[in-house]
Amino acid sequence: MSRRGEGGRIGLVANGTRTHLTLYLAGSYLLLIIYASLYPLTGWRDSGDDAVSFLGAGWPRYYTGFDLATNVAAYLPFGFLYAAALRRRLAPLPAWLLATLLGGALSLSLELLQSYLPNRVPSNLDLACNAAGALLGGWLGALHGARMLDQGQLASLRRQYLMTGYGVDFGVLLVAAWLLTQLSPESLLFGSGNLRQMLDLPPVQPFLAERFVDLETLIAAAGLLAAGLVVSMLLRRHARLLTLGLLLCAMLVKTAAHALLMGPAAALGWITPGNSLGVGIGLALWFSASFLGFPLQRAVAALALLLATVMVNVAPENPYLHNMLQFWNPGQFLNFNGLTRLVASLWPFLALPWLMTYRPRKHESDY
Repeated sequence: MSRRGEGGRIGLVANGTRTHLTLYLAGSYLLLIIYASLYPLTGWRDSGDDAVSFLGAGWPRYYTGFDLATNVAAYLPFGFLYAAALRRRLAPLPAWLLATLLGGALSLSLELLQSYLPNRVPSNLDLACNAAGALLGGWLGALHGARMLDQGQLASLRRQYLMTGYGVDFGVLLVAAWLLTQLSPESLLFGSGNLRQMLDLPPVQPFLAERFVDLETLIAAAGLLAAGLVVSMLLRRHARLLTLGLLLCAMLVKTAAHALLMGPAAALGWITPGNSLGVGIGLALWFSASFLGFPLQRAVAALALLLATVMVNVAPENPYLHNMLQFWNPGQFLNFNGLTRLVASLWPFLALPWLMTYRPRKHESDY
């Protein structure tokens, strides 16, 4: 790790290679905010009203503390990540101010675009809260972001446990996105890449209980195998133990999501006979495949990912999830649900190209 440049410019060199994780996180969070703010991206129309009239509107009649806190919290990571990224080239104060300005400009642009969406209402209060979040996040990022993300204990752990080479930082981002997909209540366990859901297409086959159990088992097993190998291939120490811990964490996330979004009684609703068998098979296959050389692990992960994605798209509609969602009102979680659905739909199509291009250093992998 080293400081380079003048005027407080900071750059990280980990084992001779600059990391791009902060930049990837900043770019990804920008895309997530845009999608969540404009979801569901349909029904665009020009109402004929002045698009900027909301800027001079009075205090809204209806608002909640949850709405205010959510709007501040949504832009706090934005300010933090962009200030941390800007600290590679700028001193703390300019990085803070520029990150705040970027957050305010982004919020203003999205509020203006919301004027053309029938189910969205632009608000100067939302704009103020978003700007406040970017301001606070930018301050924290300018002071501590580089040390937290590019230096100190986090960077030390990264060098200690993660591979080095081409694609490592994007792989870490993929793992984080995979954990996010477990928050989608509409997805089968470890099942992602559902294009039918994203494109609102009908099922390709009717529901048959025995066949669905088999498909559920296959999807859970193949999805777990693929994700487990992705994680294992990123780790250079304690790969099996840490991967197992992350897989268990994903199941806890699934449990928490069901409890939060559909009620405590549904917390363990995802533990079906098919999923239970699939998890057992997937763990056994992953553990066995973890002893293979790196090229074979890559091939197995890619095949498992392709298999799981195809099965997700040909599987019939899950009647349990369908019935549960009939009584679920996403309410304040509507945008978040749309976001997790998008990530779950796209994840395998991002992971597969990464698998093909990921190149850890040769002395760290079994070639």
